Amino acid sequence: MPVVRNLWQRVYFAIATLSWGVFAACFLAHALVSYIGLWLADEAKLTDDPIAFVYFYMTTATTVGYGDLSPGTRVGRLIGILIVLPGSIALFTAFLGKAITDMSGFWRRRLQGLGDFSERRGHTLVVGWQGARTRRLIDGLVHEWLGERAVLLAPGVAENPLPDTVDFVAAQSIADLDSFRRAGAAGAATLVIRGGDDDETLAATLAAAAAAPDAHIVVHFQDDGAAQLVRRQFPGIEVVTSIASGLLARAARDPGSSRLAAAMFAGNAIDTAFSMKIPGGCGPLRYLDLFCNLKQKHELTLIGVGHEDGRVDLNCGSDKPLGAGDTLYYIADHRIRADDIDWTAVCRPAVSA
Repeated sequence: MPVVRNLWQRVYFAIATLSWGVFAACFLAHALVSYIGLWLADEAKLTDDPIAFVYFYMTTATTVGYGDLSPGTRVGRLIGILIVLPGSIALFTAFLGKAITDMSGFWRRRLQGLGDFSERRGHTLVVGWQGARTRRLIDGLVHEWLGERAVLLAPGVAENPLPDTVDFVAAQSIADLDSFRRAGAAGAATLVIRGGDDDETLAATLAAAAAAPDAHIVVHFQDDGAAQLVRRQFPGIEVVTSIASGLLARAARDPGSSRLAAAMFAGNAIDTAFSMKIPGGCGPLRYLDLFCNLKQKHELTLIGVGHEDGRVDLNCGSDKPLGAGDTLYYIADHRIRADDIDWTAVCRPAVSA
């Protein structure tokens, strides 16, 4: 009947749109009314044992109906027809619909960039989306990254372009602080920023400096002027600019230089460049002793040293003292982490500063 069908649809919709707390209260209230009705009908086999009643109620609600427990009196069966059956089945059906709707809504929100990852820690946050360029960047990051799943923050993107690879936060603008918060910038280990142009990149850099003061921030600028400005104002931020012009001149003078540069920083090359920091409590030690020890024991080639003041030395003197906090740049066929090295043996030839 249309009237009954419309009434049923309204009841179902009202139940399905309730909060989970109210929904649970409805379930408990109906179960309690069912229990009282069966108890008044002297259905002792269904009400004397609470477990038996819950079993009977759930097999009825799920329409399994094993038949081993059922009302035996006329009144009990009437209560089952009028109260237990329609109410429990309606509530269970609404439960399934609400659960599926909420789950699909949760994943749809994440896919559309409306999720919240503010509690995430130790992840990489990529800011800005430029299609294939950003895709290659993320592929390179994910290739080695073993920590928390990376997050992409980008304005003007309707849905996560790489759902199998990263989580996604949609932003009103590339410098939106609330979007940085939802992307977990405060707990991120690394931020990589590349806007559509230098103005976007600069705005995102200022926001990132405020949202993630403790993270390692890497930004890409096309113009050296903007890059120099950020280097002066934020010495701790690592700024990358295009080296194409300089590399072109170097390749003209030193044939093969471009291939060397490409091999050193290619993520899928057999031998490529990596870095690690000398841990605390180690040093001082001579550069030449460290070079030979690491080559002999770990098959890596030391090519430079970065100091805490930002200087990078690519041609250290053989007696140059190094110590905790210095960054070692090396070439190897895979990344070797500081924890993989027996620093006690490496630091044995230490000399005084």
